[in-house]
Amino acid sequence: MYKNYWPVVGVLAFAVAVGTLQMTVVVPLLPLLQHRLGASLSSVSWTLTAGLLSGAVAIPLLSRLGDMYGRRTVSLAALALLVAGSALSAMSSTLSLLIAGRVLQGAAAPLLPLAVGLVRQALPGHRLPGAIGALSATIGVGSGGGMILAGLVGGDYRAMFWIMTGLGALSFVLVAMVVRDSPVRGSGRPDLAGAALVSVWLVCLLLAISKGAAWGWTSPLTLGLLVAAAAVGAVWVVTARRTASPLIEIPMLLHRGTVGATVASFLLGFALFGTITTISAVAQGPFGASVLQVGLYLLPTTVLMLVVSVLAGPLMRRFTAAALVSGGSALVTVAALWLTVSRDGGEDLYAAAAVLGLGIGLGYAALGTMAVEHVEPAKTAAAGGVNALVRVVGSSLAGAVGAAVLSSGGAGWSFAIAAAAALLSAIFAAVHGKLAARKVMA
Repeated sequence: MYKNYWPVVGVLAFAVAVGTLQMTVVVPLLPLLQHRLGASLSSVSWTLTAGLLSGAVAIPLLSRLGDMYGRRTVSLAALALLVAGSALSAMSSTLSLLIAGRVLQGAAAPLLPLAVGLVRQALPGHRLPGAIGALSATIGVGSGGGMILAGLVGGDYRAMFWIMTGLGALSFVLVAMVVRDSPVRGSGRPDLAGAALVSVWLVCLLLAISKGAAWGWTSPLTLGLLVAAAAVGAVWVVTARRTASPLIEIPMLLHRGTVGATVASFLLGFALFGTITTISAVAQGPFGASVLQVGLYLLPTTVLMLVVSVLAGPLMRRFTAAALVSGGSALVTVAALWLTVSRDGGEDLYAAAAVLGLGIGLGYAALGTMAVEHVEPAKTAAAGGVNALVRVVGSSLAGAVGAAVLSSGGAGWSFAIAAAAALLSAIFAAVHGKLAARKVMA
């Protein structure tokens, strides 16, 4: 253990925040990129989806590599890929190159589970809930901060990605200087076949959803992609059950100690990205806002996420993780419902963004603890990796669904779908908490 471990937590929290920035920096830029690159909204939306999708595959793969070769080493590799992807995106002048850069940036998504593993090695047990809560809450701060960063550069995507390059490089240096790794290593080998299968079925599913409205929901191409997604997904499940060290432990998805956190994480990730992408579309559409104004509309979300992350430790000493996730999800439901029925002016966006920040701050701060508190220590890394994975998959699905719904149904329907996802998250978390409490009493 470290003599003074809080600098380690601070450096890792900064790395997680920088890794999360890349998930949302393109959200307010989608209409601008559509104009500059001469592509449709559903095509440009892949600059968001590609980064999230890459992260969904990288989370279990790099988490496993972290167990095998050291979490510090793999964290540095993820940050190096973030720097490379940011530089490529900054220099790109075509949609294909920009998407390629975003795929490299997505490799930073596993920084949270890697950081959680590192602090578990460094901190005494009674300090872990607060540290994990702070790390988890920085996801929300990074998500909101990405929107602010895009606004501060005035919509100049090249400048934005150069800033990301610098932040990634700084984080790389800090982690290399401050963080140490445990000499304990896991055995086995990475499941590269599983990573390929997961990538294929997710791409097929998300491409069908994002392009379904343009191609036709009953067109051969759309239906073919959906059938391919189902078939490849089935092959992946079968092979994962037969592999000694699978990319994702299928039983962990349905483990009674983690299923509540798994479902809540998926739904809360969907609700967050569904809400912020629709707020961006409304602000730049009916309100005629600039990219900077979009960032300002979401400033309450970012600020309140940060405030809640500071209070995460004390809160988790007074309330269960499931209760905080449920309460946070309920607040996100209120925010999304607010915008479903009332979005006549900037005051509605500001107020809903504040409620959204409170809800996401509470929910994200407690999800990391909720995912691992009811599993045996040997399964902690697997549980944390699955939780992070489903959150990113939910976010990816929100990007694809949002583009489709906005094109066909409008902002009201998009906000309503996000509200429904958040409400389901609140219900699952509450039920999971009650069942866990009964098990402890028994």
